[in-house]
Amino acid sequence: MNYWIQHRLNNLDKAFNSRYCNALENTVDLITKQFQAGNKLLICGNGGSAADAQHIAAEFVGRFQLHRRGLPAIALGTNPAVLTAWSNDYEFETIFARQVEAFGKPGDILWAISTSGKSANVIRAMEIAREIGLITIGMAGNDGGVLKDLADYPLLVSEYHTPYIQEIHLITYHRICEQVEAKLFAKTGLGAQIAV
Repeated sequence: MNYWIQHRLNNLDKAFNSRYCNALENTVDLITKQFQAGNKLLICGNGGSAADAQHIAAEFVGRFQLHRRGLPAIALGTNPAVLTAWSNDYEFETIFARQVEAFGKPGDILWAISTSGKSANVIRAMEIAREIGLITIGMAGNDGGVLKDLADYPLLVSEYHTPYIQEIHLITYHRICEQVEAKLFAKTGLGAQIAV
């Protein structure tokens, strides 16, 4: 057990190198700026990454650590009627792209999550987002895969084992949510620190 814990800690230490941490902080600045400008955040992923997308949206719409107003974040995998109708009538590969087309506007952000970096429906969403004029965040393992070339703000992990990638992703988006919230609300009357 001690060896396993040390192994995981070593992998996390390796993942959160200066390059990755700089990319993370750039992402914080982006999301903060676009929320301030009245834009929204769309988030998508498959499987565990779909759950991560919902988690991120919940932190922004609800709260992370501050009592404050809600922030406009939408997880694109949460409406089963849209997902099943579109994939049945057309194709599964464009389930996220169609929603980006419906909800996105220039200045909005698409945050796409793929542990493999090559999920077809995530890639298609990134492609349509760029066509429309959204800013793209790509969070992926496997050094980014295909996703890295479509991300304006890449958060790429050089890990290849899916559970380990997901652990890094969780810490990453918790840090982003925490910092965006603090930048927007900690020094204003709109947020009050929750006792921990």
